Amino acid sequence: MRIVDLSQPVHAGMQVYPGDPEVAVTPAATLDRDGVNVLAVHSGSHTGTHVDAPFHVLADGARLDELDLALFHGPAVTADLLGRAPRTAVRWADLEPVADRLRAGVVLVLHTGWSVHFGTPAYLEHPWLTPDAAERLVATGVRALAVDTLNPDPTPPLCTGIGDLPVHRAVLGAGGVIVENLTNVAQLATLSDPLLSFFPLHLAGADGAPVRAVGLGT
Repeated sequence: MRIVDLSQPVHAGMQVYPGDPEVAVTPAATLDRDGVNVLAVHSGSHTGTHVDAPFHVLADGARLDELDLALFHGPAVTADLLGRAPRTAVRWADLEPVADRLRAGVVLVLHTGWSVHFGTPAYLEHPWLTPDAAERLVATGVRALAVDTLNPDPTPPLCTGIGDLPVHRAVLGAGGVIVENLTNVAQLATLSDPLLSFFPLHLAGADGAPVRAVGLGT
């Protein structure tokens, strides 16, 4: 079994969604002073590679710890969306090459290659999924969407609000989950029959949490 790391490392000052809490990592205890090393970590629930629960956008949506753990692990189907211009819409026609593989239990991975821009202003200019494509995705039975971008919806060019988030509402409204900020997705193609696992921190009542996303295969 091979394991491929698909997660952005968490560190102080890393890029976050505009307006989210900044990441701070500072020593709380040290070997010299206290006999142990302990870090104090301050971050938002959507820091780095993370998963969104329905409660993220729905007042009556399930919290993270209320979701079936099966949502956080499944066969990965990767849609090749490389080479797109900034802020390009991804339509259902772009997903049709993998449409016959979409079903309940599958994790659809949108591979745009945009993770190369992580940490730069260009990362906010990512391709995005259309609401129609999201609705049709949900109709296939898929309940887990993973992206190598900041957002499956368009991200505002400035910190002016989160907008309507129609893709979030479609997927999370169906009781699904969304994984954001994947990296190294090209390595999934090197695995035979890949599985994607992205188990979150067990945060009680949370709207989302960081994950260690990995691809598993031979």
